[in-house]
Amino acid sequence: MTVRPIRTFDDPVLRSVAAPIQEFDRELRQLVKSLTATMRAASGRAGLAAPQIGEPVRVVVYAYDGKQGHLVNPRLEVSERRVTADEACLSAPGVWWPLERSYMVTARGRDMFGKPVSVRALGVLARVLQHEVDHLDGVLFSDHLEEGERERFLAEALPACH
Repeated sequence: MTVRPIRTFDDPVLRSVAAPIQEFDRELRQLVKSLTATMRAASGRAGLAAPQIGEPVRVVVYAYDGKQGHLVNPRLEVSERRVTADEACLSAPGVWWPLERSYMVTARGRDMFGKPVSVRALGVLARVLQHEVDHLDGVLFSDHLEEGERERFLAEALPACH
């Protein structure tokens, strides 16, 4: 399957709200396979969203701690319990930053064939799913940082993008 280039933080496609998938067809299955291949080729990272490879549609893939899969048109239910941990993004290579997220999520969506899917995730996988679904809404993880932290993050991240 085709490994595609990953768009960096300064690419406008990452600021767009992704369109819902309407057709569960061969093209969608190819996209899921390309996303998975690209994620695996990127040092075995834990997740990737379609906008990160220039496809402005609501599809994410994930693989962490023995759980792997994909979600089409995902929706998240998040827990109130929040934890802070270092987070990274394939669109800002090599930059890790502490960020608070919900500890547990339930992600609901569809698979590439249109079948309903539900994933309950804790800890790192919950963080991954929140991060990837943010990408579908045009939100970068730096958007969750306080203004001063965001400026420091961008000062480090943007040079890494070029």
